[in-house]
Amino acid sequence: MATPPLPAGIRPARRLTLTDDVYESVKALIMEHALAPGDRISIDGLARSLQVSPTPVREALARLESDGLVRKRAMSGYTTTALLTRAEFEELFELRLLLEPAAARRAATHAGPEARRRLTGQAAATVPDPRHESHRHHVTALDARFHDLVAEVSGSTLLRESITRLHAHLHLHRRYFPATDPGVTVAEHGRIAAAVAAGDPDAAARAMRRHLVSAQARHLPAFAGDRTG
Repeated sequence: MATPPLPAGIRPARRLTLTDDVYESVKALIMEHALAPGDRISIDGLARSLQVSPTPVREALARLESDGLVRKRAMSGYTTTALLTRAEFEELFELRLLLEPAAARRAATHAGPEARRRLTGQAAATVPDPRHESHRHHVTALDARFHDLVAEVSGSTLLRESITRLHAHLHLHRRYFPATDPGVTVAEHGRIAAAVAAGDPDAAARAMRRHLVSAQARHLPAFAGDRTG
C-alpha cells in the first residue's frame, strides 16, 4: 500500500518524543555527575530545569531505573545510583570479559568494509592535550565510543544492548579512576581494530580480552581502600 503524502500544514513527527528528550537529558546529568552518585532526585526540580511537566520526568526516571542508573525506594523517591564498590567493579569486568570478546569475534566475522573502516578510524582517534580541562572527559568518551562501535558492528542487537548498559555503569564511576596514559588504550584499541579489519575472529577476541584485563588492572587503584566491596 502506497504511503500518502502529508497534508499541507502537517509536519513529520519528530524522531524523539518528549520523554526520549527528557530521558537523554537526565541521563547526561547523571553521567556528567551534575546529579552526583547517591543524590536524591527532585522530580519537580528537574521538571522546572528542563521546562517540562513532571510526567515525562517520571517516565524518564522509570527508564533510567531499568538501566540501573537510578533507584526508587518507597517513601523516599528516586536517587542516583551510588558508585561501584570494588566487588561490583570486578563483577562488571567479569561480564565484560564474557560479552566483549564475543562481540569482537562476531565483528571480525560479520562487519563489512565500511564498518571496518569506521572501527579502524575510531581506534586511531587522537586525544587532546592532557593539560586541557576536557582531556579526561574526551578520553573517556573516545574509549566508550570504540567499545560501543565494536558491539554495534558485531551485528548482534542483544550483545550491543547488554554491553552498552554495562558501559553506563562504568562511565558513572570513571571520574574517580586514576589518570592513565591514553596512548596505551589507543594502542590496545588499534590491535583489536586491526584483527577485526583482517577478518581474524580469534585474534580479535584475544586482543579484546587482553585490553579488558589490562584496563581492569589500571583502574583497580581507585579501590585501594575498599577491601570488602
